[in-house]
Amino acid sequence: MHGYMPMRFLVTGAAGFIGYHTAKALLDRGDEVIGLDNLNSYYDVKLKRARLKQLEGRNGFKFYKLDLGDRSGIASLFADERPQRVIHLAAQAGVRYSLENPHAYIDSNIAGTLNILEGCRQKRVDHLVFASSSSVYGANTAMPFSVHQNVDHPLSLYGATKKANELMAHTYAHLHRLPVTALRFFTVYGPWGRPDMALFMFTRKILAGEPIDIFNNGNHARDFTYIDDIVEGVVRSADKVATPNESWSGEVPDPATSSAPYCVYNIGNNNPVKLMHAISCVEKAVGREAKKNFLPLQPGDVLNTYANVDALVNDVGFKPSTPIEVGIPRFVEWYRSYYG
Repeated sequence: MHGYMPMRFLVTGAAGFIGYHTAKALLDRGDEVIGLDNLNSYYDVKLKRARLKQLEGRNGFKFYKLDLGDRSGIASLFADERPQRVIHLAAQAGVRYSLENPHAYIDSNIAGTLNILEGCRQKRVDHLVFASSSSVYGANTAMPFSVHQNVDHPLSLYGATKKANELMAHTYAHLHRLPVTALRFFTVYGPWGRPDMALFMFTRKILAGEPIDIFNNGNHARDFTYIDDIVEGVVRSADKVATPNESWSGEVPDPATSSAPYCVYNIGNNNPVKLMHAISCVEKAVGREAKKNFLPLQPGDVLNTYANVDALVNDVGFKPSTPIEVGIPRFVEWYRSYYG
């Protein structure tokens, strides 16, 4: 980029799906990246290590195996590395897992995010960008989901922790003038993806000749968003430091902005896809039909997701647009090459 001054970024969850791709994009444009990950076993650690291997040895990359909950470890990291900007993507992921392991979400997503906020405050970080989730919309049914809607009815503890992160971040923006941007990601998929996500599981099972579980009898829709679009949104948001909304009013409080340097964006494809259509795209890319096991809606699952991305387009100048007809074959191609 002409006249671009490289920055020093801390990327948490750097061995994760979105974290790995984000770190790679930053390194590609010449930024320095301090990667943090605890390499936990929530899913295949080999996959995390393989992602990390793509980053290690690259100019400007340094890795810390560290847990977000390690308060003194995180404090030392900020003191030693002094990142200018922070992209906080590490979290205990997964809606369904939060039904069985609620404590993991509080330790990682609440306590861990507090440690990151404290590091940012103490070392006067320029901008904190962090991963929220479409799951904060919970029981909302007005489509498409807008950042200007009230989101007070989460349907999973995972969604509740992400909402809590937004609230915590707002207080830091208000009290300490820390610029913060929250990004609500909508169903992300693509190469190097997460094995607990639907499209990944469908691909694995169809290739293995195993039946796939289709919840809600396949009647729900998801705003599937391709990884490259997510990363473009993350990096552009990180470059656009959050500022106070001068016209914000406590009389009619807009949830997406603030009198503090805080803002919220959806990053989604702005195009909900019926689950059955997504499955047919996987079948086509794999070249065989799935054996289908139809089941009722799972507790904690949202019926449909659909992102209104006007705020992202207006402020950051970017709109995700990769259709699943393009993204799914790319994912399947990666899957086959990685798993042989």
